[in-house]
Amino acid sequence: MDASVTKKLFGRDPVGNRIDLFTLTNTHGLVAKITNYGTIITELHVPDRRGQLGNVVLGFDNLRQYLGGNPSYLGCTAGRVANRTAKGRFRLDGKKHQLAVNNGPHHLHGGVTGFDKVVWAAEIVPGKEAAVAFSYLSPDGEEGYPGNLAVAVVMTLTNRDELRIDYTATTDRATPVNLTNHSYFNLAGGGNVLGHELKLAAKAYTPVDATSIPAGKLAPVAGTAFDFTRTKPIGRDFARLTERPIGYDHNFVLNGGGQRLSPCATVYEPTTGRVMEVLTTEPGVQFYTGNWLDGTQCGPGGIYYTQHSGLCLETQHFPDSLNHPKFPSVILRPGQTYLQTTIHKFSTR
Repeated sequence: MDASVTKKLFGRDPVGNRIDLFTLTNTHGLVAKITNYGTIITELHVPDRRGQLGNVVLGFDNLRQYLGGNPSYLGCTAGRVANRTAKGRFRLDGKKHQLAVNNGPHHLHGGVTGFDKVVWAAEIVPGKEAAVAFSYLSPDGEEGYPGNLAVAVVMTLTNRDELRIDYTATTDRATPVNLTNHSYFNLAGGGNVLGHELKLAAKAYTPVDATSIPAGKLAPVAGTAFDFTRTKPIGRDFARLTERPIGYDHNFVLNGGGQRLSPCATVYEPTTGRVMEVLTTEPGVQFYTGNWLDGTQCGPGGIYYTQHSGLCLETQHFPDSLNHPKFPSVILRPGQTYLQTTIHKFSTR
């Protein structure tokens, strides 16, 4: 079969903007559904070891639920700056900036109206692989950020059974940029993810305070509950965690260092045989186990998303990088181009 992309009306936002849903199908029959509202991946169907397709991401089958706020950021592009910025404050070139505060005392995932809650322009990319290019111009001052930022996100369902996400951005003023996709994966298609087996290409992580802000230091994972250098079930060391609600929500420092496309993670689900390998050009990954999912959100087929029913591997720069000069910089300047690629490759064993 040939790869294809189709488009249909998903609905309209409160001011009447048309929201579309794109269905990408590759030559092996894998299917991704993506909307131009927040560039959200709503569904991703990949085969199990018997060849049966199943949806492996958490999402909604209607626009209304996404417009209701999507408090868990299911499937979206997060930005301008993903993750947390302490108290929404940072200094750039000697000037103080105050961002919108939307997560307790802190700024999270771009603010009150981040990239997850805007309508992106979208075009089907011609070619032999199924791809859609999304673009958005974030105006100067949006959520407190300086500069007009032109962002593009190309999502491709390759014929190698990969979901590839390529990001680019340019600006007319120095501004921070740290983009990621916030999909929740469940390779079993239901239940919790504590039995999923995970390996991370990370020998260190960034410890955080009670509000999830890094102390600014890197800590070795060896001998701790954060050691995923060897494959283990995600829930194996939950009893050793002190965070509440219990689970992981931490940035891991990837061995690749953000210098090139490098291994990030491998996830294996034993009952279905599904495997997801993640590669990225980013220096870090926020590993999150859906600790705040509380059963109030309902997905396709009447499945309610309860605690730990999905896992996120948010490839990105480190949280609160704007306030930690020793962390890799997230500042983009005029004349430069922000580039990032993350690949999710699916197979079975």
